[in-house]
Amino acid sequence: MERVPVEIYQMPKVQNSSLLIGWQTHDTGKLSSKVIHFLNEKMGGQEIAEIKPTGFFSLGGVRFKHDLVQVPESQFWVCEKNNLIIFKSDEPEFEYYQFLNTVLELAESRFQVREVVTLNGTFSFIAHTHPRRIFTVFNQTELKARLQGFEIQELTWEGPPAMSTTLLWIAKRRGIPGMSLWVEIPFYLAAREDSQAIKITLSFLNQRFNLGLDLSGFDLKIQEQNEKIAQLREDNVEINESIERLEKGLMLGEEEQLKLTKEICDLLENDVQ
Repeated sequence: MERVPVEIYQMPKVQNSSLLIGWQTHDTGKLSSKVIHFLNEKMGGQEIAEIKPTGFFSLGGVRFKHDLVQVPESQFWVCEKNNLIIFKSDEPEFEYYQFLNTVLELAESRFQVREVVTLNGTFSFIAHTHPRRIFTVFNQTELKARLQGFEIQELTWEGPPAMSTTLLWIAKRRGIPGMSLWVEIPFYLAAREDSQAIKITLSFLNQRFNLGLDLSGFDLKIQEQNEKIAQLREDNVEINESIERLEKGLMLGEEEQLKLTKEICDLLENDVQ
């Protein structure tokens, strides 16, 4: 822990807090970044600490957006009134086990965290007109039992573990209950902002942690996006047919998927901030 470059700006006044984690490297549907931004803005989140990128990221981890350099960041915020710690970070390229242990060590010993929740979007072959579902992975059966009654479904996954899954495994070894939220996002909205997925994620967090958030502002965003796509469907018969097939639960061919994704991304390009 002492060898890891960590800077703590202030000690939060929280007890038995919850930690929300959002990864920015593969931010499907802008879900993690938008949820974290909304929570910090509405609940007065204050930056309290960061993990320096040294040893965890290469120079290749530097990104460019709008001709500006973006250095990998790993930052903690606190929303004291709501007893919530928020961590936003790129996924480490190196020494990820040490990195995740550092996150949990800080959270547990310095910030009094007793529960971890990670935020993730996941590709889905559904139409944007379908309700979004929240799938979950738990590291303790006790936590799963406490969340009976919430509109979530357990995720079954066979494949290489995601960063969130690895973090839950390490948290379990440390005795910290944790869960990952995997919110489905239509594949053709994955590179853009999916306001409906963002709202349902915030609705779950609102209920789970009694945050008292007003989410009505998302309704207009959802409506505007749906209206743009509806107009595209009227103007483009091929796109309309593709979305209709998805609405019926049918799969599209690879070429159809690529064309639909390109058309929607071009349509919504100005919506990305």
